[in-house]
Amino acid sequence: MRLDRAVDAYLRHITIERGLADHTVAAYRRDLAGYVQWLSDRGVEDVAEVTPALVGAFAAERAGAEPTPAASSLARLQSSVRGLHRFLVREGITDADPTLKLRPPKLPARLPKALTIDQVERLLDAAGPAPGTDTVGDAAGLRDRALVELLYATGARVSEVVQLDVDDLAHGDVLRVRGKGSKERIVPVGSYARAAVDAYLARARPDLATRGRGTARLFLGLRGAPLSRQSAWAVLQRAAEGADLTAHVSPHTLRHSFATHLLQGGADVRVVQELLGHASVATTQIYTHVSVDALRDVYAGAHPRAR
Repeated sequence: MRLDRAVDAYLRHITIERGLADHTVAAYRRDLAGYVQWLSDRGVEDVAEVTPALVGAFAAERAGAEPTPAASSLARLQSSVRGLHRFLVREGITDADPTLKLRPPKLPARLPKALTIDQVERLLDAAGPAPGTDTVGDAAGLRDRALVELLYATGARVSEVVQLDVDDLAHGDVLRVRGKGSKERIVPVGSYARAAVDAYLARARPDLATRGRGTARLFLGLRGAPLSRQSAWAVLQRAAEGADLTAHVSPHTLRHSFATHLLQGGADVRVVQELLGHASVATTQIYTHVSVDALRDVYAGAHPRAR
């Protein structure tokens, strides 16, 4: 099979059967286009012609590029190539996997940065008016407040929040979230976030909806269309500037803060794993390192021989 056809088949597989997110599929497509071009430049057009030596040479050349690529980018590139060849073996298109001896680059251990509770409150206040305040003519402010409240209250990914439908909130104090691979999970919603969303639904969304063609999506843009990931990022950036938060603040920052604050409050790591939608508890355990400072403070203040 030609390499370009093999890549097309693999991309269809991860899109339709595995249900990967659009931006993930787009990243794999870019990576594999570069891989196929690199092989084509060396006269390799068929999947049967790919050898472990070629795969190793490709990985080494990419790792030695200038400027030096990030370890995370190299890891994703190698994941794309490995995924392609494993798929070809599973489908019986090739007999051997030339990536078996490919070793992914070692990623640096980076602890996620979380906001303090005070910083989160400043961010929320900067996003828009609190429920119950004068909100006449401030549809965008009500929407932005509800969006940021929901991101922090649930720890959901920004892609998950912008895909929410109004009916996903129909169960009162819980939210139905569709995560990676179209897996659904149920996440509780606190009273503050629920009040902000209710205010948005009652006083802002009807107005926004009249400007568009009609959609079930919960969050709408100013023209009535579903709010995009990019627009949600922009909402958060404006709120961060309004709150005078100099550190980089992204939707993932709120996800990190959600997990960190839960663990600092005594939540079990497996409960946090379920709330975040992590497939493995090992992914969630990185947040336990963030709470070490809080543990030290408690220890220092409580243990008679801590000082």
